[in-house]
Amino acid sequence: KKKKKKMSAAFRGGMAKIPTKLIGAAFVFGGLAYGVNESMFSVDGGHRAVMFNRLSGVQDNVYGEGLHFRVPWFQYPIIYDIRAKPNRITSLTGTKDLQMVNVSLRVLCRPQIDSLPEIYRNLGTDMNERVLPSIMNEVLKSEVARFNASQLITQRENVSRLIRESLRERAKDFWLVLDDVAITDLSFGQEYSKAVEAKQVAQQEAQRAALIVDRARQERQQKIVQAEGEAQSAKLIGEAIAKNPGFLQLRRIDAAREIAHVIAQGGNKLYLDADQLLLHVDDFEYDPAKLKDVQPDHDQTNEDEVEV
Repeated sequence: KKKKKKMSAAFRGGMAKIPTKLIGAAFVFGGLAYGVNESMFSVDGGHRAVMFNRLSGVQDNVYGEGLHFRVPWFQYPIIYDIRAKPNRITSLTGTKDLQMVNVSLRVLCRPQIDSLPEIYRNLGTDMNERVLPSIMNEVLKSEVARFNASQLITQRENVSRLIRESLRERAKDFWLVLDDVAITDLSFGQEYSKAVEAKQVAQQEAQRAALIVDRARQERQQKIVQAEGEAQSAKLIGEAIAKNPGFLQLRRIDAAREIAHVIAQGGNKLYLDADQLLLHVDDFEYDPAKLKDVQPDHDQTNEDEVEV
């Protein structure tokens, strides 16, 4: 207890020795430092600031990047990110021919710098979440309804251009700038996909049937040409025989040569007379014994050549 009393007495004595002016100066310096710190604010790159005054409300000035001053407590800044941000939405909508299609749309959006005070007064700082989903759905459904399902695929660039133009005009009402609008995904319902597949199968079947018809026409034409050629050949042969009887004898010799060649290629050898080689066709008389096919003798395999 005696020690505690001595320490408290020493502390009071030490404090009494500190000048009152020094304590006041410390408080003043601290207050000035706090005031200077609170009277300055900085705006980072890609951002802008709007000043709110507690007496007059939102001011019309827009503060750029860098260090700025304000009146502590009476003014405070609202910082906006003015860089383009991607926003994506997927909407199920109907086409002109009453087909349902899923369309995914991506936009790059940023606020108008000169209109930041108006944006804060009307939309706040979350303008993208407040505005973009509704206007994107509205424009997407209205533009897609102008095309058939097949046109969405064949005229995709034109559809994207119309959506971009309509969406930019609609976003101007909310002080928003759209740097890019693109259709990222386009998918149809199961019923339409099955119908497209069935149509493709039918087209393939039609093409196959057309090929079969063309092939039949070509074969018919080939037979016609072949028949005309045979008729012309028979006519020429008849004229040749009438003009020169030796032509028939020449054809007999050719036939005998062909028969002998075919038989010579076989493994078995046999003998043929002139009648079997058609060398006496004009003297031919019907005799079943002579017209009977000559059966080769399998035991006679050592014959060297066919004798005519």
